[in-house]
Amino acid sequence: MLSILVFVLAFAEALTAQDFQGVATYKSRRQIDLKMEGKNMTDAMQKQIADQLKKQFEKTYILTFDRNQSLYKEDEKLAKPDVANTGGMQIKISQSRDILYKNTSARRYERQEDVLGKIFLVQDSLQKPDWKLEKETKSIGDYTCFKATRTEEVTSQTFESDSMKTKDTTFTKTITAWYTPQIPVSHGPAMNWGLPGLILEVQDGKQSILCSQIVLNPEDKIAIEAPEGGKIVDEASMKAIQEEKMKEWIERNSSNREDGKTFTIKIGG
Repeated sequence: MLSILVFVLAFAEALTAQDFQGVATYKSRRQIDLKMEGKNMTDAMQKQIADQLKKQFEKTYILTFDRNQSLYKEDEKLAKPDVANTGGMQIKISQSRDILYKNTSARRYERQEDVLGKIFLVQDSLQKPDWKLEKETKSIGDYTCFKATRTEEVTSQTFESDSMKTKDTTFTKTITAWYTPQIPVSHGPAMNWGLPGLILEVQDGKQSILCSQIVLNPEDKIAIEAPEGGKIVDEASMKAIQEEKMKEWIERNSSNREDGKTFTIKIGG
């Protein structure tokens, strides 16, 4: 623990430099629960679709940060995922490439989001998550990480293709984060932040986010700026817009679902 303390003190001194920056790369995965019924749907076909959908959710994100700001977005250099296609059925997962800017000193965030082709800019206050610091530790790469947890009430939507309707289910989930005091900044992937160290791993329900690489003070200076462009709304308005757009999509597709060759599922958050 003494060596960690010495490292933290030395790094904290480096943080006082005005040009301090870091770049963290994260890999995101999501567990897929898929159940499809039909006289022509075999177990092998269902497994093939589930495997391909799972691959589509394997994303790489880049978090750039300084002492007070961070920018989190998908790595644009990677190729777009293939569309799952089997047995004459095509399923496409459409995921918006959001850009999330957080300013922890000003307690605000901005998120640029594409909702069915229309760009919005969500601007709202940044609420610090209510983390519970645990004693458990583990190593991630060269860093010693500490565990933190919090609970959150969420509402999930299940799309029922036979009725072309969504079913809401509300439940409480536990979010687990692993942070390292060896990089004493309060940033993390997505909306996870507010711990005494950079968050390197998050287990959020069926989604996992794991840091695979960290570069501190890169040679080329990085511009950390809030996204621009799009209709400005707050978070509450954004949620209402998403619900309305989902209803519009269901109504638009319910009339021609008999030719049902393509299903598009919008995954938020």
